[in-house]
Amino acid sequence: MTKKQRTIKSPVSFAGIGLHTGERSTITFKPAPENYGIVFTRTDLETNVEVPALVDYVYRDDSIDSLRGTNLHKDGCTIYTVEHVLAAIAGLEIDNLLIELTAGEPPVGDGSAMPYVEVLLESGILEQEALKEYLVVNDTLSYNDEKLGTDIVALPLDDFRVTVMIDYQNPALGSQHSGLFSLEKEFVSDFAPARTFCFLHEVEMLLNQGLIKGGSLNDALVICDKPLEEINVPKLRDALKIDGEVFIGDNGILNNRDLRFRNEPARHKLLDMLGDMYLVGAPIRGQILAARPGHKSNIEFARRLREYYKNQQITRKYQDVAKKDVIFDINAIKRILPHRYPFLLVDRILEFEAGKRIIGLKNVTGNEEFFNGHFPDYPIMPGVLIVEGLAQTGGIMMLDGEINTENKMVFFMGMDKVRFRKQVVPGAQLIYECELLRKRATSCKMSGKAYVNGELVAEAEMMAAIVSR
Repeated sequence: MTKKQRTIKSPVSFAGIGLHTGERSTITFKPAPENYGIVFTRTDLETNVEVPALVDYVYRDDSIDSLRGTNLHKDGCTIYTVEHVLAAIAGLEIDNLLIELTAGEPPVGDGSAMPYVEVLLESGILEQEALKEYLVVNDTLSYNDEKLGTDIVALPLDDFRVTVMIDYQNPALGSQHSGLFSLEKEFVSDFAPARTFCFLHEVEMLLNQGLIKGGSLNDALVICDKPLEEINVPKLRDALKIDGEVFIGDNGILNNRDLRFRNEPARHKLLDMLGDMYLVGAPIRGQILAARPGHKSNIEFARRLREYYKNQQITRKYQDVAKKDVIFDINAIKRILPHRYPFLLVDRILEFEAGKRIIGLKNVTGNEEFFNGHFPDYPIMPGVLIVEGLAQTGGIMMLDGEINTENKMVFFMGMDKVRFRKQVVPGAQLIYECELLRKRATSCKMSGKAYVNGELVAEAEMMAAIVSR
């Protein structure tokens, strides 16, 4: 069942210290209109920059990634450690918000998503008129990182579920798993309170990197994986703001801090996934299974889901009725391309990655107009028309959410490495395969190959200009 979009009723704020920067920060959530999305901005900067909560804006700089969180960046504005904020928004199924920060990092609170959940619920959830648009998982999508031992899979499901397994080969933590099956029933009570954690051996390393300046035992669990004799205890006490003795608890947690859940670390990893996956830009309909996930793997998987979602958006725009094994039928193609009989030379699009690659199909019949003169007694499809079919297919490939048929057209301006390998005759089914080689603001270059029965019949590299209508 399709749900309506949601925002909050009134502005609401929460103040505290940033986990890594140690800076005092106030976060203010403000209502936003339909289809606005989740957008961050900083009021402490001279220039007002709005940073959409999309994986496209995740900062890739190695020094920033070392903050062990998810960080966004646009036009000189960086927002650090957004995953718990986004987890709260995803868990409450909120679609539209403007989030203002007075510093570069949200307040850490108690290391969970609960402080954000509480203030958002205090404001109240407002249902809007526009319907939500989902990323619908129709295929099995997977990600694997052998070095980290990470596996993430998305499976088709007419609902949303997440299952997470962690295994750090540590006696104090062990192997844990957790699953969320209903955001509405389980998120606030069973996952939002789960706090962040780290291992004792990591604390000194993080301090040496200039991180966790706002860290304390009030906002993180420290799992003891080495004797205190191997740790600089005075430095640890000062850094984590511990009054009194520092000791390893019976439960394997520094200073015997109580767990809120028996598997709290696994629940927190699931919480992180909720936040990171919300950077796709839409709620998900599907089942996510994750083994040993982390922010790096979450973000890489979110990038794949984002591309999948962008393809879906374009398909929904032009294709009226979903058809098995067809991305665009002839009616959709006519909405995209200006070509018409007898010069529309692609019948279907079978595979499509927006702005990357595409596979199209053309059924060559004996009724083709060009066979009247090429040649009446020995019909052969002109090679230039095969290349034209490749070009038309490549033009469709350039749809990427930015280039669209309403205000842009693709005009071909050059061809290289053109080769015709075999004749194409009536009854053939041409398969066009195109791949983008290079793209600039107003031009692009792509390679195209045409096949019949798996045999290469023609190929070319094509240059095109992207112009306004």
